[in-house]
Parts: sequence; structure tokens; C-alpha cells
Amino acid sequence: MAPRALLNSLRLAPLACALTLLAACASSAAPKPSPQTSQLYAQLDQASKGYETALEQARAGHAQASQQTLDASLNQLKDAAAHCPGTAGCDPQRFFSVFDRLLRLKDGNFALGDDLDGMDDDMPEGSNSGKTGAASLPEAQRSVTLLRGQQLSQLIAMNGPVKAALEMWLTQWRGNLMDAYVNYEFLRYQMWPEYQKQDLPEALLFGILAKESGGKVHAVSRSGAAGPLQFMYATGLRFGLNTEDGFDSRFDPAEAARANAEYMDEQLKAFNNNLELTLAAYNGGEGRMRRLVGDNTSVSLYDPTIYNQLSQETRDYVPSVLAAAWLFLHPESYNLRFPRVDGAPGSIVLKRPASLTELTVCLGSAGGMSDGWFRTLRNLNPRLDPQVAQPVGVRIMVPKMLERPYEARCTDGPWPILANDLHTAVLPVVPPAPVATSAPTHSSSSGKTRSYVVRRGDTLTSIVNKLGCSSVQEVAEMNDLSRQHIKPGQTLKLPTCR
Repeated sequence: MAPRALLNSLRLAPLACALTLLAACASSAAPKPSPQTSQLYAQLDQASKGYETALEQARAGHAQASQQTLDASLNQLKDAAAHCPGTAGCDPQRFFSVFDRLLRLKDGNFALGDDLDGMDDDMPEGSNSGKTGAASLPEAQRSVTLLRGQQLSQLIAMNGPVKAALEMWLTQWRGNLMDAYVNYEFLRYQMWPEYQKQDLPEALLFGILAKESGGKVHAVSRSGAAGPLQFMYATGLRFGLNTEDGFDSRFDPAEAARANAEYMDEQLKAFNNNLELTLAAYNGGEGRMRRLVGDNTSVSLYDPTIYNQLSQETRDYVPSVLAAAWLFLHPESYNLRFPRVDGAPGSIVLKRPASLTELTVCLGSAGGMSDGWFRTLRNLNPRLDPQVAQPVGVRIMVPKMLERPYEARCTDGPWPILANDLHTAVLPVVPPAPVATSAPTHSSSSGKTRSYVVRRGDTLTSIVNKLGCSSVQEVAEMNDLSRQHIKPGQTLKLPTCR
């Protein structure tokens, strides 16, 4: 099990301390510790060496011996940590320095670590895995945490911003993190292969997805960024995300992952594999980051000459992505347990007309999904309007676990009838409000029109305010705009003011 007593009383140490031996963490000028403190430090040193021994035993194929050594080491670590706060002169920071270092030793190489222990106590009957996070996946036995030959964990510095982001994900953003994980697990079979092609770690993909959209395929930001990985229109075009048959491929999870992986590959090369600078470029623009960095691609993002010139959004974005990636790798080590998700892909062929909304109603909470299946069905079928009934014979992508519930609940019986009755309910018709006859506050239009190309940052309201002679409703009706949505590059018809 993870050393939870340690987690409750300590905080992560800086990377410089975490990556060195315990003796190097102590200041040479520090006073000589008391005998009791020295004894606790000795236990800590023994626990650290025992953990490393467990690693070597696991790599040699001695699983049982490795687990026994690991259990003894973690128990020793927890016991020493529990006594430290009450012992005069004992420095708790030293314990978390070792804890952080042990997590980094385990990454990508150790299948029996504390992330996997003690996970079967509340598993549903029939579950075939006691693993969670990245460890629950077959690919975890390969080097999925590598970034250009380096362990991803070695690139995530446990500095103040990352630790603050870890706390946010574990507290105020915890619900968002859980939702992002569930959404990702159902999208994984489409998105993860695109990252594999570029030799990029899965934890990084999850971190970006969690921060950008929470795994909501149809997410659109106020600035016009769209899709699960939030591409701006122009950047999306550069990486092959365009509009075909009325569908914006930024909303396609596989295409978005491909474009994101290509972008990350391009920028990692430009910034000499500096992950923090690359993430900052993804959020704040690669042109701006290249101007700030110049030729010194080894500079830290937190160097005042760089950090102080970033927007607050980018300062928050980079550590948030890295913290989400770290939690994806080590959930149990932070007293975090991701939901169990069977993301195996499947499909159904409609035996009666139904919309995604109606399917959501008749599927109910099948498979234990208490929140229902609307988001998942939307994510897996991004090209379909969820309110429009699809005809018999149309194939709908669903998690494989829903194939049988569909046959049992949605092809016959009361549930599809109920779902259709709710979906086709007739709403009262409200007559339009009378047109105001008072004099307009702005000069009127001449009746003629002109063309306007939407720019980044434009909204329909800001465009109308610049005109000074029209209204949002008038411009929306002139252009047949649905819900007043516009996007950069779109050409609008505007009235010409007198």
C-alpha cells in the first residue's frame, strides 16, 4: 500500500533534493541530530535501500521476494515518518525527499509498486484487474513513460507551481480530474495510438486532455479553441484539421490526438526536448515562446526572464498539465483512486430509429454508470447531432459493455417508447415579443450589406458593437447562425451603416 501516513503529514520535496541521496539533502552546516533522530534517519536509509532491492528483485523476475521486500521497506518508511513530527530535530522534508525519489525510481520499470497494492478490496465481482491508472493497461509494461529517451518523471520538477497544481487536482479540481479520466478511458483506443506513433508518453496526453477539455470532445473555449485538445482554428488547419461536409475535425478525437502529437513533436524539436517550454508554446503560442527563449533552449521556464513575461494563464497551464500527468502515473501514492473503467470499443446497429439522447435514456445506468451515457455517446460519435434520430441500420459507436444492454433495453419494451415520448414532447409556442417602435440608439443601416472576415478573439457582440447600427439578432439572422456561434476565418454579411 502507499505510505498514506506519510502523505498525511508531509509535503513533496524539491526535485534537487528528491534526485539525490538522503545524505546529500542535509546541509553540512546543520546541527548534529539527536540519537533518536539519527535512529529515524537510519530507518529511512534502510527503507530506501530496501525499496531499491525490491526493484532489482522484480526486474530479475523474483516477484514474490520483491513484494515481501517492498512491503517491509514501505512499513519501515511509514513507521519512521510517523515518529518524525514528535521527535526534536527531525526534519520531515527528508522523508518526502526519499518518497519522491522512490516514485521516480519505479516509473516505467516496476510492476509491483505501491500503486498496485491493496486495490482488490472493493472491486466489483468479475473484475480481472487490480490495477489503476497507467498501470491498469497492458502497455504499462513497456516504456510508455519515456519522452525522447528520458523518463517523463525526471522531467517533472516538484517545484512550488507543480505542488500547488497537485493540490488543486486533489481538491477543488478533483471532480474534473475523475471525469477527465473516465472520458479518456473510453476515448483511449482512438487517441493513444496517435501518441505512440510519435513516441510520446500517454501520461502527457492525459495531462493535456484533463487541463484543456476534461475529455469533452465538443468543448469550445471563449477564444474559439475547439475539441478535446482545444486547437485554435489556424493552428488546426496547419496540422490538417479542417471542415469536411460541415464537420470540424478538431472535434474528432483521433484526428485531434494526431495533430496534437505532431505539434508536440515539432515543438519538442524546436525547444531541444524542453517539455515545459513546449507546453508553454502550446498554450501561449510557439512564436511568442521562441522570441522569449531565443537560442537558449536549455533555459528553465521558471527563469525570471521567461516566467515573468508569460501570461497568468500559461503560468498556471504548464504545472497543471504536468501535475495531472504525474497523478496519472502515481494515483495511489497521493491517496487517489481512479474509477474502474472498461474502455473496450464496441458498436451497435440500430434496430429502431433513435437519437443519442433517446439511447441515453433507455440505457439508463447500465454498466454502473451513475451519471448516464450521454457524454460517452457524444464523444464516440462526434459527427452526430445528439437530438436527431438516426434511421434503422445506422452503426453507433459505444463501449463494448453496452452492446448487450442495448439489445435488452433499447430494441423493444417500455424503455425506448418512454425515451421517444420524452424526446418528441411538444413545447408551448411563445409568440414573439412585439418589435419596439422607439427610436434607435444608433444610426440605422442603409439596407446594403458588406463582407467581414471573423478574426481571432471576435465575438458576435463585439462585431455588432463596432458597427453601431445593428443588433446581434439581426446579424445572426442575416447569416443563419446557430446559437450565434462564429469562428476565425468565417465570412459574415454585415449591414452597411448610413
